[in-house]
Amino acid sequence: MSFVFLHMLTTRQLFLLNTAQTSNYPRLLEIDHAEGLYLYDLEGKKYMDLVSGFAVSNIGHRHPKVVQAIKDQVDRYLHVTVYGEYVQAPQVKFAEKLCSTLPPELNCVYFVNSGAEATEGALKLAKRFTGRTEIISCKNAYHGSTHGALSVMGNEHYKQAYRPLLPNIRFIDFNSMADLDLITNNTAAIILETIQGEAGIRVPDLEYMRVLRQRCDETGTLLILDEIQTGFGRTGKLYAFEDFSIVPDILLLAKGMGGGMPIGAFIANKAVMDVLKDNPMLGHITTFGGHPVSCAAGLVTLEVILDGKLIEEIASKEQVFRQNLQHPLIKEVRGKGFMLSIQLESFEQVETVSKYCVQHGIIIDWFLHCDTALRIAPPLIITEAEIKEACAVILKGLDFV
Repeated sequence: MSFVFLHMLTTRQLFLLNTAQTSNYPRLLEIDHAEGLYLYDLEGKKYMDLVSGFAVSNIGHRHPKVVQAIKDQVDRYLHVTVYGEYVQAPQVKFAEKLCSTLPPELNCVYFVNSGAEATEGALKLAKRFTGRTEIISCKNAYHGSTHGALSVMGNEHYKQAYRPLLPNIRFIDFNSMADLDLITNNTAAIILETIQGEAGIRVPDLEYMRVLRQRCDETGTLLILDEIQTGFGRTGKLYAFEDFSIVPDILLLAKGMGGGMPIGAFIANKAVMDVLKDNPMLGHITTFGGHPVSCAAGLVTLEVILDGKLIEEIASKEQVFRQNLQHPLIKEVRGKGFMLSIQLESFEQVETVSKYCVQHGIIIDWFLHCDTALRIAPPLIITEAEIKEACAVILKGLDFV
C-alpha cells in the first residue's frame, strides 16, 4: 500500500487498518480531548463519561494537579532502570503514602503496569510463600486477560480457546458460605474481587467475608482481594474491604490509582513479599513497573481523593442515582457507591439503551459476564445535577426499547 494512499486515509480508517481490534464492533468514537467528566469528539460534541474509562478516571479526565505532576516529573527523568534497583523518589513517596492509608499488615508495595500484572505477581507470591500450588477463584470472576489471570477467570467462554492454562485452579460460587469448606491446607490462595465487577456488580454478605477470612487463617491460605475496580473511592470507601472489617494478605490495585496513567500494584506484608528476593533471586521482575511518571501521577491522584473529600459524597450521590433510575424495565439497581449496575431483561435492551445514550452524549456500557445489565461507574467528581441529567437520558433510552 503506497505512502500517498495511506496519507489520504482518515485516522478512523487507519485505526481499523493498523491497530489490533478487540471486537468486530468498536464504537469508533474519535476523541479530540477530555476534561473532567467529559470527552469531546472532533466536532466538539461532548460526552458524559459514566464509566470513567472503565473505573480509571476516578478524579476525572486530565485533573490539573495530575497533569502538573506529570509535567514536573518529565522534566526530571523518565525510565532509568528496571524496577527495584535504583531509589526513585516518585516510587518511594507513592508507596509510603499508599501504606499510610492501609492497615499496618499491608506495608510493602510492588508496583507494576496494570491490574492483570498485579494478579500475576500475587499468584506467584502466594505459591512461593506457601509452597502450595492450588489456587481457588470464583465463578464469573475477572482478574485480567494474561495467561495466569485468565486461568482464574470464572467464565469458560473466554478461556476455552486458550487452554491449557494454569493447573490446580478450583472455582467456587461467590458469596456461598458452603463453598468456603473447599479452602484446605493444600490451598495457596483464594483470589476474589471484594465486589465482583464483570459479573454485573455483586456485593458479598458481611458474614461471608468474615468467615472467608477466618477459613483462610485456619488453613494458612493467603487471601488475595482484587480491588482493581473497587479501589480509590469508587464504593464510598478508599478500599472496599474496609466495609467488611477484614484485611487481605495481598491487595491488588490498578485502574483508578494513576489518574489516567498506567500503573498497578500488589501489596502485602514485607515478610511475605521478601520471598521474591531469593531462591531464585529476582523471583519477580518488571522493566517498566512503577514508572516514575505514573507514580508521580498516582501520588497526586491519591492526595486529591483524600484532601478533596470526594469519598464523603459518594453515598448521598449513589442515592440520587437510585432515586432517578425508576422505570418499569429496570428490574434492579445493584452495587455500592459509584459501582452500580442497572439490571434489564435482555442484551437487546442493553444494546438499544447504550446506543441511544451515546447518541445523546452519555457513555455507558455493559459487563463482560453479565450483558443484561448496564454499567454505572462515573468519576467521583460528578455533581447531583449531572447525575439527574444522565439518568433522564437513560430513562428516555428505555422508553425506546
